[in-house]
Amino acid sequence: MAQLLAASPGRVFTVTELARRLGHSGGAVGNACETLVSRGEAERSGSKPRTYRATSATAAAAQHTVPPPPPAPASTPQVPRQTPAPPPSNGRPVPIIRPNGQTYHPRALAQLPDVEALRKLRKAQVAVLLYGPPGTGKTSLIEAAFPDLITVAGDGDTTVGDLIGEYTQDANGGYEFIYGPLVTAMQEGRALLLDDATLISPKVLAALYPAMDGRRQIQVKAHKGETITAADGFYVIAGHNPGVHGAVLTEALASRFSMQIQVGSDYDLAASLKINRTAVRIARNLATLQQAGDLGWAPQLRELIAFQKIADVLGAEAAFANLVGIAPLEDRDTVAEIVTKATGRPVTALTLGRQL
Repeated sequence: MAQLLAASPGRVFTVTELARRLGHSGGAVGNACETLVSRGEAERSGSKPRTYRATSATAAAAQHTVPPPPPAPASTPQVPRQTPAPPPSNGRPVPIIRPNGQTYHPRALAQLPDVEALRKLRKAQVAVLLYGPPGTGKTSLIEAAFPDLITVAGDGDTTVGDLIGEYTQDANGGYEFIYGPLVTAMQEGRALLLDDATLISPKVLAALYPAMDGRRQIQVKAHKGETITAADGFYVIAGHNPGVHGAVLTEALASRFSMQIQVGSDYDLAASLKINRTAVRIARNLATLQQAGDLGWAPQLRELIAFQKIADVLGAEAAFANLVGIAPLEDRDTVAEIVTKATGRPVTALTLGRQL
């Protein structure tokens, strides 16, 4: 991330553009950018959409990162690096290492490990939409299932050019057409994830649909009207967060995904990861209230993992206070009441105290 920002000092990048260039999910890229900002190694220059640019410290940070491997020659198509589904170990599938180095623990789907089920659906060309609250592991599952994944971080600013490609000025002052992630995935027979697909304008998504139906072709009108035909292995999968403002699952989009799978947090997994038992119990209780319609928010696996990291660094008291603080304002009093009851002491949102 630092290398990309440092290579274009003064240029402003959106999260979508950075995610497209790096081939990672928008959430992962946004978190990485915020980490750089917190260390003074990048600057956030806008919020709607979030944009970032280099600071005087970015170049130094880039020198400490490991450069990515060089891309394969254009004449050599990248073959999907599918690996067999992990064999069971003591009745449980073996954890899978995702491209970012984090571990994914497979869950059950149709009496199979979820990664194996998704791979079978890909072979059968059954498009899948995963839906559920943010932080439940939708993107993690897809990254674990498809090592050859290309990700489009969807938002309201995503354009047709972000999908198909656009002309970019070259070093000589001229312009060349750079293919987008959709064309790249089609040509190389790779999996394409539309992360937060329902935030993308329906008019933009319409450019994708011919690649998903029996034609498996698109026409790139901006580049001589050429026709791109999908290679074997090309596959589209999407993620949808129903509770996110602006997320709309249109009939046209839903009809393209023959299989739609709800993804919730696995609180048993949270317990097995040795996350604080009281925090897991609180999350279960809040999730029950959320399902009953009595509460709008409950911590998901992502928040519980963060809880444990905070507890390991600052202690459980600070972690519980932060759990209250990250709850939406309209739910915060109820969350504080439940956390207070579970811990046996008053808990309010984490705040700075008096000067030391």
